[in-house]
Amino acid sequence: MNLQDDLGPVRMRRVALIAPSDAVRAMLIEISAAGVVQLDDPATGTPAGAGADTAELDTRDADAVRRRGVAALAGWCPEPELAGLTTRLTALGAGVVPLPTPPGIDPPTLLTVQRPLRKAFAPLVGVYGVLPYRDLDPTVPAGIAYVVMFGMMFGDAGHGLLLLAAAAVLASGRVRRVVRARPLWPFVAGAGLTATLFGLLYGEFFGPTGVLPVVWLSPLEAPLPLLGAGVAVGAALLALAHAGGAVNRWREGGLRLALYSATGIAGAALFLGLALVTAGALGRSTVLTGAGIGVAVVGVILSVAGTFTESGGGAVGAAAAGIGVFDLLVRLGSNLVSFARLAAFGMTHAALGWVVWSGTVAAAWSGRAGPVLAVVVFVLGNAAAFALEALVAGVQALRLEFYELFSHLFTGAGKPFVPWRIRIENPEGSSC
Repeated sequence: MNLQDDLGPVRMRRVALIAPSDAVRAMLIEISAAGVVQLDDPATGTPAGAGADTAELDTRDADAVRRRGVAALAGWCPEPELAGLTTRLTALGAGVVPLPTPPGIDPPTLLTVQRPLRKAFAPLVGVYGVLPYRDLDPTVPAGIAYVVMFGMMFGDAGHGLLLLAAAAVLASGRVRRVVRARPLWPFVAGAGLTATLFGLLYGEFFGPTGVLPVVWLSPLEAPLPLLGAGVAVGAALLALAHAGGAVNRWREGGLRLALYSATGIAGAALFLGLALVTAGALGRSTVLTGAGIGVAVVGVILSVAGTFTESGGGAVGAAAAGIGVFDLLVRLGSNLVSFARLAAFGMTHAALGWVVWSGTVAAAWSGRAGPVLAVVVFVLGNAAAFALEALVAGVQALRLEFYELFSHLFTGAGKPFVPWRIRIENPEGSSC
């Protein structure tokens, strides 16, 4: 594992696959068996049957470029797999020749998912889209941000422990119906852990039962501090997203794109400047306020310059620049305010817990059957609250991830790495 794989997609190499003209079919079968090469314009998807596979093999054989008894095909291969592929093809009298990447063409994207956390959090990025090859891989940070936001909205130690129990069941692999979801157990465990921690802070254990003391605040009794905390968490996550976006713009288009893009340094500077101004106002610090104004002005200048130049200058460019700055300011504000939902849905969860607990207490004093009725109300009420709030918190955390964070990280989509594979029954010419 190298630094490239830690920071971004697996490094790809453009390769030429070379073999004697009469050994192309054998080479293709070996490439299919290796499953580490994406040929140019590959036939993706599951083949319909042996006949379709044979036809594809014939097509690839015919598409090979032939010169003086030697044939060649081009494609992409993950750099860590080059040595193994070379060894396999050498046995057939074939070979692999690395080529320079054509200018203006991005290689296909392959993310490393061998590590448990990456494998568990990979669906977050995968559902959003294919990561551009040159961008940073946000899989693990995005997963951590997701479970923190989920826990803040789903803060109840009892419900969090239920999620931890569910994670343990997934990790064990003993339940056949959910065995396919086994790799996701760290995701569920992370959500359960953060929900438990916030429940401890809120003093919530299956509602305000009094089992736990309030360590930080009660969501229903201190809504404004909770609202401020939600916005503060959002500001921190947005700062990280802006920083990642600036790095991505640099990797995608160099210094110019990174400087002037609204999701690059221009947007990051404006966001940082406004954050410093806010901190200075709250702390009554003229130094912070002055520094914030200066940084924000730099961000505005960069944004105006980029939009003005891109629009062709003149009156049209000036108008576009003004609209662009206004739009940037509105988006920054709306992005930040959106994180108030962390507090809003945290209070909703606490309110449902209070309703269930109040009903339980009332049922307990309703007569002879009171204790039995109280247990029924407590169990069914918590089951309903757990199911409803888990769904709501999960959807809202996903919404914040996609619309507020990923929109700053990504400006486009990449192409997935699709290894070329076929199924052949009794292949002719195979060396196996």
